[in-house]
Amino acid sequence: MAVTDPVATVDGVRKSFGEEGVLEDVDLTVEDGELLVLMGPNGVGKSVLLSCLAGSERPSAGSVDVFGEPATARADTTSFLLQDALALEKLTGRETIHFYRRLHPAFTDDWRTHVERLGLAGDLDKSVADYSGGMVRKLELAIAASIDVPLYLFDEPTAALDLSTIPAVHELFREKQAAGKTIVVASHRPMTADIADRIAFLADGRIVATGTPDELLASVPPVLETGASNASALRAVVDGEPFAVAGTIRGFVPEQYEDAVTGDSGRGLDELAATSGIDRTMLAIIEPTYTDLFTYYTNGPGPSTPTSTERQ
Repeated sequence: MAVTDPVATVDGVRKSFGEEGVLEDVDLTVEDGELLVLMGPNGVGKSVLLSCLAGSERPSAGSVDVFGEPATARADTTSFLLQDALALEKLTGRETIHFYRRLHPAFTDDWRTHVERLGLAGDLDKSVADYSGGMVRKLELAIAASIDVPLYLFDEPTAALDLSTIPAVHELFREKQAAGKTIVVASHRPMTADIADRIAFLADGRIVATGTPDELLASVPPVLETGASNASALRAVVDGEPFAVAGTIRGFVPEQYEDAVTGDSGRGLDELAATSGIDRTMLAIIEPTYTDLFTYYTNGPGPSTPTSTERQ
């Protein structure tokens, strides 16, 4: 298999707005044909990093190259969906689409398929000012996906969408990728990891981990789960702060207990129960989920400096 050059390379990028630093020494590559998910909570700089990749923001330091040129050098290789940036409130949905159709030479008639798939076709003649947040997001997705370019950058594409619409968006991304396109999706929703070839976690202005979903899940320590009433007690025996998931409380097992809790004897859980004061029958070790993975690398005890996916 031939080795191709990365579609995009981010090298030592820093970005500040006045005295406020947002990105600090970010290194990242985007490989040809991959679907890369940039994950992190709101406010960590995901949108800023995508804007640097799109060439609409210049780094304060470092470099961003796209298809072998500075990202600011050309705009015909990239379609960029930035949150709440494409909808035009003074126009109807249909008029907004036709505005971008006239504006961008690579705009295609694929918008017709996209609005049908996203459930927006019946609302195109309404004023965008009367759209809900979810309708605005659907319109912007249809516009960005209708531009025929090799690289797509989607910033929180499923924000404000109901859960029933998200599979249609993910299907759209897979179709783009199957057509040879490269896609970068920024998201704070753990479920987005399910469509990723590779995930890059952004925390504290840095890329703190990259890898395939399976590689990163394997890097997460054992997860200890108990009932919500035991939150305070669980804090005494987990690494970092406990967190709530679907009516339960979870935490990451400290390294000194890992071998014991993953063995067959149950000794590790006995020790954790005795130390925490939680009834042994109320403790369980569960397989890490994407929610646990997201928490570990963004709000939990995961590394705060760049690391490989292998735990030491």
